[in-house]
Amino acid sequence: MAAPGRRRLVRLLISLWDLPVHRTLHDVTPPRDVLLFEHERGRFFTVLGLFCAGQGVFWASLAVAALARPPVPAQPPDAEFPDRGRLDVRSALWRYGLAVGCGAIGTMVLAAGLLFSLRSVRSVMLQAGGKQVTLTTHAPFGLGAQFTVPLNQVSCMAHRGEVPAMLPLKVKGRRFYFLLDKAGHFPNTKLFDNTVGAYRSL
Repeated sequence: MAAPGRRRLVRLLISLWDLPVHRTLHDVTPPRDVLLFEHERGRFFTVLGLFCAGQGVFWASLAVAALARPPVPAQPPDAEFPDRGRLDVRSALWRYGLAVGCGAIGTMVLAAGLLFSLRSVRSVMLQAGGKQVTLTTHAPFGLGAQFTVPLNQVSCMAHRGEVPAMLPLKVKGRRFYFLLDKAGHFPNTKLFDNTVGAYRSL
């Protein structure tokens, strides 16, 4: 009587181990590093960096040119300028305003290009054990920059099927979202959804 009962207990344990919960727990703790996302766009970000650098130089040169005092034409000694002071003030205001505007435009272009490069994700790697995740961004000029954070400090703000183009990823302690382009490659969608693609309250 004991032998059949023991066999039934073994079968029950085996069936419980084969449940999706146990398979999921095993999947999220891989024995080696697993690539979850990859999107190589080095050429695009190289061109973007050169474009932003060129724009910065262009608008900075305009600002410097606006600050430069225009040459004063030679006038006869007996010439009268009743409103010379008022004209100088207006000219100075116009020049300073133009310089500030050019500087602001150049700064915004550089900041936008830098921020987009630093927040566009090139690859996501789940480290062995499933406790750490490594994110690699394109960085300016496509040079690449990576960092590793605990998995519980990463939260995906939307499911892959809910967004048309960019998947926003929140990392605790870092401002702004990291962006995963859906045009990239997801080698293991199930593991991605259960780990990096899961929503967490940070």
